[in-house]
Amino acid sequence: MMKPATSFVLLLVTAPDLAVARTLARAALEQKLIACANLVPRIESHYSWQGRLECSKEVLLVLKSRKPLLPRLEKLLLKLHPYDTPEILVLPLAAGTRRYLDWLRNETPAVTCSK
Repeated sequence: MMKPATSFVLLLVTAPDLAVARTLARAALEQKLIACANLVPRIESHYSWQGRLECSKEVLLVLKSRKPLLPRLEKLLLKLHPYDTPEILVLPLAAGTRRYLDWLRNETPAVTCSK
């Protein structure tokens, strides 16, 4: 049975390659800011940047976290990310399975003070 998941979020973050994606994921995991990172390699991003149409090979990170951790997670990602303007999008969760949400909660203690 699905359980409300309004205190949880998914973040979408793109990175230039697997090495950077792994660095971002590991740092966030080590600081308990996320419970899980899915790395989706070989995406192709098409976008407009500084008045030009661009196309890049990238890696998509799907990060699972909690709302109270977002300020610390954003600070970490911005510090470690090589892009001037990294994609960091936050999507709210509506629901999830009880066991998965319990695991997610246990892996990401909601500490609001910064380190």
